[in-house]
Amino acid sequence: QVQLVESGGGLVQAGGSLTLSCTDSGRTLENYVLGWFRQAPGKEREFVASISASGAARHIAASVKGRCTISRDNAKNTMYLQINSLKPEDAAVYYCVAGQKIGFSEADSFDYWGRGTQITVSS
Repeated sequence: QVQLVESGGGLVQAGGSLTLSCTDSGRTLENYVLGWFRQAPGKEREFVASISASGAARHIAASVKGRCTISRDNAKNTMYLQINSLKPEDAAVYYCVAGQKIGFSEADSFDYWGRGTQITVSS
């Protein structure tokens, strides 16, 4: 029943910043761990970041740590991912995910996946 919708992807110059959003138009996400995975052509899907239901705990992948901020506004039923200092290797399809399992960085911890939004980085 959870239907995740991502937005905010697009073409960004290297060194720039971008903010992605994820929401569900109907069902509340307040009881779900939320996060982001990404996949580039020819590469394996990889974890990017996640945030606990309350927003108190966050997990950030080493590849984006220091450049990435994940947050959520449960009143707006929306979760955000901000990436600064974008690099060409950040180019990928980014997927919003939601789950209620114990785990914050494993793909099988998340039962629901959005359709994805593309980030393209120009150099």
